[in-house]
Amino acid sequence: MVRMFIRHRVRDFESWKEVYDELVEERRARGARESAVYRSTDDPHDVTVWSDFDELDDARSYVLWRGLHEAMERAGVEGEPTIWFALKV
Repeated sequence: MVRMFIRHRVRDFESWKEVYDELVEERRARGARESAVYRSTDDPHDVTVWSDFDELDDARSYVLWRGLHEAMERAGVEGEPTIWFALKV
């Protein structure tokens, strides 16, 4: 199992969350099994999302998917996200 993390700043959390929620079926179709959203306790505009995938290639493919980048832009993501992958050991 691979856990993908995406951390970014958002202009408005509620607006961002609406777009994030719209993609639930697309995430599943692209291999994400579970996902969760976290906000920083110090900065409500600092958001981290994790998603679990069976395969690293599926997680990488999701990150490269143009629809994800378009959704991030529409949702008000500011700057470049930080993205990393971790293998369950």
